[in-house]
Amino acid sequence: MVAAAAAVGGPGSAGLPRAPSGCYKIPVWAELWGWAGRRLWVIARATSARQSSTVVNALTIDLEDWHQGLQVPMDEWSRYEDRVAPATERLLAILREADAHATFFALGYVAERHPEVIRRVAEAGHEVATHGYSHSLVYELDERQFREELRRSIGLLEDLSGQRVLGHRAPFFSVTRQSLWALDVLAEEGLRYDASIFPVRNWRYGIEDAPRWPYRPLPGKGLIEFPMSTSRVRKRNIPMTGGAYFRIYPYALSRRLMRTANTHGCPAVFYLHPWELDPHHPRIRLPWRIGLTHYFNLRATEGRFERLLRDFSFAPMREVLGVG
Repeated sequence: MVAAAAAVGGPGSAGLPRAPSGCYKIPVWAELWGWAGRRLWVIARATSARQSSTVVNALTIDLEDWHQGLQVPMDEWSRYEDRVAPATERLLAILREADAHATFFALGYVAERHPEVIRRVAEAGHEVATHGYSHSLVYELDERQFREELRRSIGLLEDLSGQRVLGHRAPFFSVTRQSLWALDVLAEEGLRYDASIFPVRNWRYGIEDAPRWPYRPLPGKGLIEFPMSTSRVRKRNIPMTGGAYFRIYPYALSRRLMRTANTHGCPAVFYLHPWELDPHHPRIRLPWRIGLTHYFNLRATEGRFERLLRDFSFAPMREVLGVG
């Protein structure tokens, strides 16, 4: 599992290194045999994958309430019904029944108002990591604001969980070309990994040509970036699974995309929010693009998630990366 996060040499575009070749590296003999060789190699890897131990994927939860991911200003959050505690309890019950453990990227605001939720997560054996404090887009903060929010969140989470916070995920995956400076701040603050870069093109986030598998983005520093999982389709990256994509894609497609990555020896990242297991949370008027993805197919999430936990092996991100 650690091999996937080996250091990568050489700079790439926009300050990012070249993508690592470990996961999908095709042997010389297969390349020499052309299409037939590559096909034989895929079949051999699939057979090997079934006979050997299962690849362990990273199971991650963005711990926030239903309205906090809607870009509603923080000073208006008190207007909306607070449902994060019961939704998280349901999620913890599902994980307990499946004997699965996850990384909870928790919002500092939630930790401050619901300390019992963070304690319950830690007591259940899950990793507690930071999701920032106010769910602000990183590229709309300056370095001082980002560092202050990071420290505030980490302090709360470490006090409540009794764990050292090792990882970070930016709200809305908002470490983009505009905010790559945030990686230096994370390294300076002692974090071991980040899980914020999404190698896709999206209206709100993404660095499409970023490496698709774990890598070290800062030469000479120990920080590991575990990018969100993507699949390559017609020379473009598409999101693999998680969040709205998990609800929009047919389950069979999500399963196939993850199995393809695992067949090649690559751990995938899956992510979910507690509110996605709460289909009865309030419906409010939203811009169509936000409302469509937020409310789509919520009733299907719980059953699909339970099936996913049966079909794949998962662990917290710190274990998949070997940094714990």
